[in-house]
Amino acid sequence: MWSPDQYRVFAGERDRPFADLVMRVEAPSPRTVVDLGCGDGRLTATLAQRWPEAHVVGVDDSAEMLRAAAPRAVPERLSFVREDLRAFRAARPVDVMVSNAALHWVSDHESLLARLAEQIAPGGTLAFQIPGNFDAPSHTLLRALCAEPRWAARLGPLAGETRAREDALLAQPPAWYAERLAGRGFTVDAWETTYLHLLRGDDAVLSWTRGTTLRPVLAALAPDDQAALLAEYGARLRVAYPRRAFGTPFPFRRLFVVARRD
Repeated sequence: MWSPDQYRVFAGERDRPFADLVMRVEAPSPRTVVDLGCGDGRLTATLAQRWPEAHVVGVDDSAEMLRAAAPRAVPERLSFVREDLRAFRAARPVDVMVSNAALHWVSDHESLLARLAEQIAPGGTLAFQIPGNFDAPSHTLLRALCAEPRWAARLGPLAGETRAREDALLAQPPAWYAERLAGRGFTVDAWETTYLHLLRGDDAVLSWTRGTTLRPVLAALAPDDQAALLAEYGARLRVAYPRRAFGTPFPFRRLFVVARRD
């Protein structure tokens, strides 16, 4: 279950990588634009504004996010569809395919890149951004907590699966993506950036993770257990990310790839 409201708590920080990614896309007049993992459609709508002659499609598998996106739809211009990213196939070759902080939820990036690359039209662009902070305290502390006997007993298989899943979905280095896409006939621009977000509010990093990483863990717990786990995890996060007078510094590494099909 995704919560659009919780995800938007730090909208400015979450939106910036999307802007940095799309800024590097050189496509003067695409006809078909796809946003994989479009969420609530706010950023997808900016693609329709940038390319007013294009048909823009936002794809997501979250019913909650798509309900929030629905009012932004524009007939014949901007539409949203519910589909698993692993199964999505565009109806026609895509001129610009964008994905912002979504592909890391899909395993086997070798096969994933092959499926996405074959959908790009000649001269088209595949552009994506993936979080690369899975070895940061925000993730390692949660994995360690879920694996402790007290929580493993409550979470059941999820405790082990959560830990294994996070390890399996680590983003590859930019050169890994560049090598595979270049081998498929793409000219690749790949880089990484570590943003230093200065988060406002109490327990800011805990609030951030409630919008993403914590979702499956909390969903598996009863309300009382949720509160107890949040208290333990929050206390550890406050040590790892001490709050300052100007906010809570939260380093966040992200990987970017913009690949144009020759």
